[in-house]
Amino acid sequence: MHSLSAIVLAGGKSSRMGEDKALLPVQGVPLLKRVCDVASSLCNLVYIITPTPEKYQHLSLNNCQFVREVPLSQENLSTPTSTKVTLPLPHGPLVGFAQGLAVVQTDWVLLLACDLPKLQIEVLQNWVEELENVPEDAIAALPCHDKGWDPLCGFYPRSCFPVLNAFITQGGRSFQSWLAQHPVHILSLPSTEMLFNCNTPEDLALVDDTR
Repeated sequence: MHSLSAIVLAGGKSSRMGEDKALLPVQGVPLLKRVCDVASSLCNLVYIITPTPEKYQHLSLNNCQFVREVPLSQENLSTPTSTKVTLPLPHGPLVGFAQGLAVVQTDWVLLLACDLPKLQIEVLQNWVEELENVPEDAIAALPCHDKGWDPLCGFYPRSCFPVLNAFITQGGRSFQSWLAQHPVHILSLPSTEMLFNCNTPEDLALVDDTR
């Protein structure tokens, strides 16, 4: 079995939610903790990629390590020295993933968004077993649905880092555009339900019956 770690992305602006969705509780558990708990059940180490790790350090997160996400050199945001506002990073999840992948030491990494409340451990375990069958030239093993690949709930070999870094250096910021340039192994998906993510208050109400 390949060695495996996880990356959880918590760097989004949560603009449609209106507040930091990583901290919003679903059935009493913050979304970020729910996802990290699932990841840590499969992996010995979980990297949380975020520009603001201090916002989440109070959570009880087992086997987790923060990696501070930073703007790319050409995208540094200038603010008056008197301003103490943390501005959102403009580069998107692909760059956050690359910054996390740069510190990964395992053969494979499980990449997850922080807003996936319906993750199923059994499905993820089956996917881990399926990694043995992934062709060597594949840059990812991902579920696919009507809208295309779901890049924030799947697996990537650490060996994809050079081609990912080259894509970003050339100005690429889209997961779908990057994936379209390379072979991707399709993971079997019993139900799209586990890919449901919370982007709006309405989404949150659908998964949290305590509200």
